[in-house]
Amino acid sequence: MPEQVTELQQPPAAPSLAQNRSRLKDFVASVAVIRGDLSNITAPPFVLDTKSAVELPAFWAERPAVFVAPASSDDPAERAVLVLKWFLASLRNQQYAGRRADEGVKKPLNAFLGELFLATWNSDAAARSGPTRLGTTRLVSEQVSHHPPVTACRVWNEEHGVSAEGYTRQEITFSTTMNIRQFGHATFHLAKHNETYLIPLPDVKIKGVFSGSPYPELQGTYRIPSTSGITSSIQFGGTGFLSGFDKSKHAFEAKVYRDDDGNSDDEADNKLLYTVRGNWDRAFTIHDTRKGVDVATFDVRTAATTPLTVDPLSEQDPWESRRAWRDVREALERGNMHGAADAKSKLEKGQRDMRNHEAAGSQWKSLFYEKQETNDPVTQQLARKIGKTLDPADTLGVWKFRLKEWQDGKFKKPYHGALTPDCTNVSGIERTAQ
Repeated sequence: MPEQVTELQQPPAAPSLAQNRSRLKDFVASVAVIRGDLSNITAPPFVLDTKSAVELPAFWAERPAVFVAPASSDDPAERAVLVLKWFLASLRNQQYAGRRADEGVKKPLNAFLGELFLATWNSDAAARSGPTRLGTTRLVSEQVSHHPPVTACRVWNEEHGVSAEGYTRQEITFSTTMNIRQFGHATFHLAKHNETYLIPLPDVKIKGVFSGSPYPELQGTYRIPSTSGITSSIQFGGTGFLSGFDKSKHAFEAKVYRDDDGNSDDEADNKLLYTVRGNWDRAFTIHDTRKGVDVATFDVRTAATTPLTVDPLSEQDPWESRRAWRDVREALERGNMHGAADAKSKLEKGQRDMRNHEAAGSQWKSLFYEKQETNDPVTQQLARKIGKTLDPADTLGVWKFRLKEWQDGKFKKPYHGALTPDCTNVSGIERTAQ
């Protein structure tokens, strides 16, 4: 069997949007008149990224040392600010999908129902053998619904007892900007401390679309509550709650404070533990208000990332993203827009055929995630603490990773027997009662 291969987070880029500026403006003009959700709209190939939406959770794990760092602290306040640091450090590559800012943002490929992305991150040899051993960080991402599109994912490191798990549905609308609203949530759990954090999924505005140089911007206030009684509050864009707020591109400011009862007065200075300020695409500084000193500056431009490892394409399951989209991706990388459109159309036709079989009584069953009707009590408690309502109907249910089955080795390739995403064997669709 071929060895696993390590790949860069970002495959070779397709031609930039700047090379298709006039065509981009025409496309934007065509969707500007559409009212309602655009998340499943068919975009022209030059607008498409080479990655599918199921790959985007990988940016949560691209710096394993940052991901597992909260587990090693015995101070709940420090753990909270380290969770905040991890969240902020992942934003730049999440929002740009690993692309350079001068390349602009592109639309990820619409993930098809059942699409999978499995990856691992392994620390370097020195870290594995020394006191800073990081172990292996894993990701399992799956498209659990297509209409509406819902992606579920779990990132975890067993050695450090750290996990992040969640699911999201995006709703895309257009006004003067492209607006991406996210439904769903994630939790970050530290097993050693039996501590859980509720992680927000920020809404995004894509600005600069009419100029042909689109870029993402986050706006609004989001909070990260925890079972330790410490909460982080993050303000993106606009006027902030700290004096002298930086209104530059991608600016933010955050507070970490003791949140005894969920009251907004808990953000008062006497309960303030840390402040964090900067730009999520550049650098930010963490300030310890108790000691009155800056304790760390993190620069996402220079902080090293660990390449992810995936199985070679020949060993990937037909439902794994990079194998399924291989022809599309390679055509985009060559700048062959007609080839990309043809390859994409073939897969999408197979998916439509599969939906027709479902309409005749064949029911699709997700692989790694099971659907539940309600959130667990801890998640509900954290949501109530910040006045947030988690409605399972927004994401067609609550999606939980089948961890016990994973640990027991129950998942074997080929995951769906002879059935492939282009629907070459419809008998592989499982029939289950609703």
